[in-house]
Amino acid sequence: MLYKLENIIEEVKNSKIVVIIDDDQAENGGVFFTPGELATKENINYMMKHGTGFTCVSLPEEQIEQITFLQLNQAGRKDNPNAYLISLDDIESRNGVSAEDRCQTIHKLLKKPIDHSNFKTPGHVFVMKSVSGGVLKKAGFAEAASDLAALAGFAPCGVITEVLSDAGEVLKAEQLLKYAEIEGLPVVTIEALIAHRRETDCYVVREAEANLPTEYGQFRMVGFVNKLNGEHHVALVKGTITEEDEVLVRVHSECLTGDAFHSLKCDCGEQLAAALQNIEKEGKGVLLYLRQEGRGIGLINKIKAYKLQEEGMDTEEANIALGFPADMRDYGIGAQILNELSVRKIRLMTNNPKKLVGLKGHGIEIVERVPLIMDTNVFNQRYFETKKEKMGHLY
Repeated sequence: MLYKLENIIEEVKNSKIVVIIDDDQAENGGVFFTPGELATKENINYMMKHGTGFTCVSLPEEQIEQITFLQLNQAGRKDNPNAYLISLDDIESRNGVSAEDRCQTIHKLLKKPIDHSNFKTPGHVFVMKSVSGGVLKKAGFAEAASDLAALAGFAPCGVITEVLSDAGEVLKAEQLLKYAEIEGLPVVTIEALIAHRRETDCYVVREAEANLPTEYGQFRMVGFVNKLNGEHHVALVKGTITEEDEVLVRVHSECLTGDAFHSLKCDCGEQLAAALQNIEKEGKGVLLYLRQEGRGIGLINKIKAYKLQEEGMDTEEANIALGFPADMRDYGIGAQILNELSVRKIRLMTNNPKKLVGLKGHGIEIVERVPLIMDTNVFNQRYFETKKEKMGHLY
């Protein structure tokens, strides 16, 4: 059964094998997991018996970059950065096949520095790279294994093996849940790991600050960088803010077509102007300008969505037709920036209920919703109707 992450962490600390899955609806398979430091011949044997037989060890990207022979084996794999880097055995093991030998190899990998002369290749333990940033950067099993090991207080090295049925087939999510229940194994989703890290990790850094005079008034412009992907975000701040203040806030996602080109297909540019005017009138407030073009799908995909709308789809249908959710913006980054600015309580200028939920889920207290009502036109009438009827926007 699915466990809460705090319970999973306790189970891991108690040497329990855990099953990691993408999510409870996924068609992908799942993996057995244990931290490298807790690898024993007993749990490795269980994984070998009920899994593919491939014993994989996730190592952090930062560690791999310091190991020459692993770097050499990474060459030519840029098209598949999560490919197995190398298979190896402890040179002092017998033949590397047994669970005991594999366990010996895993523990040798945990000893620093890792010396190539201590291993023989090819072998029976496969090293995988966990990218820097873990599941917040890439939602993969290697990243989940390293993150979960670290969350339980161990070195960020996880042992994983894909789970198979008795018939040798990869088990899907529903089958995995049934199997885990029978075996008494706790299950956690990568999604749960991502949610936990988004709530507990701070991955924005304040990098620059300057005054910005605008046609709406004088603001302080603060630049932030997302450490995970290098994206730049901006906050326009008016006045001196303390944690006790109920601050007027607008969380505005980048819209090149509306903000810069004044497109009539949306009301983004008008909302941006209205928010800055309201903050200036208030004498205190914050406007966050987040680089989440097209509700998170990016500029080129947004243009493709516009084309589909010209052919009859609405804004939600167009996103889905392109393979995206209706709205894939992440408001956690906005909450982290607000926290960096000492903003704890907000009066949020929005018509979008998802922003209310997204910010509340990251510890921001919303004391009031301030609507931003714009006039419609012949080009955006259907856009407004879709947001209200399908996406729950409040007007």
